[in-house]
Amino acid sequence: MAGVAVSAGTPVAIGTRSLWLLPAAALLVAAGVLAEYLRWRHTRFRCTAERLEIEFRFAVHTRKSLSRERIRTADLTASPLHRAFGVAALTIGTGQQDTITLSPLARADAEALRTELLHRSRQDSTEDGPIRTFDPRWIRYAPVSFVAPALGLAAFGSLFKVADWFGAGGRLLTWLLGFFGDLPLAASVLLLLVVAIVAGVAGAAGLFTEMWWHYRLDREPGGTLRVRRGLLTTRSTTIEERRLRGVELVEPLGARLAGAARVDAIATGLRRDDDKTESKTLLPPAPKTVAHDVAAQVLGERVETVALVPHPPAARARRLRWAVAAALGPVLVLLVLGALLTDVLLVLGGVLALVALPVAVLLALDAHRGLGHGLRGRYLVTRAGTVRRGTAVLARDGVIGWTVKQSVFQRRRGLATFTATTAAGSGAYAIRDAAAGEGLVFADGAVPEVLTPFLEASAPAEASRT
Repeated sequence: MAGVAVSAGTPVAIGTRSLWLLPAAALLVAAGVLAEYLRWRHTRFRCTAERLEIEFRFAVHTRKSLSRERIRTADLTASPLHRAFGVAALTIGTGQQDTITLSPLARADAEALRTELLHRSRQDSTEDGPIRTFDPRWIRYAPVSFVAPALGLAAFGSLFKVADWFGAGGRLLTWLLGFFGDLPLAASVLLLLVVAIVAGVAGAAGLFTEMWWHYRLDREPGGTLRVRRGLLTTRSTTIEERRLRGVELVEPLGARLAGAARVDAIATGLRRDDDKTESKTLLPPAPKTVAHDVAAQVLGERVETVALVPHPPAARARRLRWAVAAALGPVLVLLVLGALLTDVLLVLGGVLALVALPVAVLLALDAHRGLGHGLRGRYLVTRAGTVRRGTAVLARDGVIGWTVKQSVFQRRRGLATFTATTAAGSGAYAIRDAAAGEGLVFADGAVPEVLTPFLEASAPAEASRT
């Protein structure tokens, strides 16, 4: 509470030059400490063979109970302050909205309770033990993410915000531009952007290190996969293997150009309100060979060698049209404004067209090359995307239905989008713009008896029309 009060109150006090914030900060700290003391003093919990219960008795009486059979996650988090006192926060969930957070517990007690809650007897013969540990060389993939430029611009924005608190925002901008001497204004602005990008690269590398240092992926005897990570704040996430329905290899454009990929779990029981990228990530951005090895060890089958069925040329034409339309939109706006206002906007529109159109065409062609679907053993594989390419490897017995969509334009070109519905992950994984006939045969073969009744019912109608 003191850290919150000092970090929030100091710049405000300096900017407003008011001393009344000091007693307000002291009152805030005292109230926060008192509230935490009362919560700790009047909270009890117990774990029985059937249920986990937590109770709070003070001005009000609340009790929450979870059936142990429904518990799907038990995740540990320890901030630097937690670690200094040897405690941790344990969050137990059922995979829906029901959660219980025990904070803080002694670290050993939290570990023991986590193990007890998630212990399951496993029927297969998969070997337990470490699957992958952190390699510091993976940090080189952090700067190629979209986070780097965003962090750089955010750093400059924060710098100007602090300067505004002291009434020095204008002087800071003048000093930065004057720092480059007699360079033209455009050159000075470009140099400032370079500095921002460098700062963003350093920030992205630091953020990656804090999040993934000490990373370790283990298969535990209770039939669970456990991900541990974190430099300052340590985190531990556990996923039951019986709830795992596959994995997704995620390749953002920058990481893909650098030969890297991330592995996410497709599992049931992950809380919707905690569906952040890192909470379902089994492997951070790492070399593709490492990602393929981790996916193979998690699934028990290698899928990177699956020969995916390419999608027809009509799918490429659709992507080219979308890309060109998206690139021409801003160009047309600039040209219209330039014709009405100033020739400068006409020049900017021409420059944007020269840059954006080739990039859009290249991305569209790459998006079409990335389309594909196939089968390997008990898994269905689908791939799509260019800025964010994702390859979903989904257990066929985890598919509970198919959604087949055809727009007017798709119907004219013999295309359709087939979406596999599942209770895991995002809930739907699409095979986009596949040939309609081939896609129906593939979907029916991938998950037998789901589409068969509809295909059989439509066959007599087709024959009668013929």
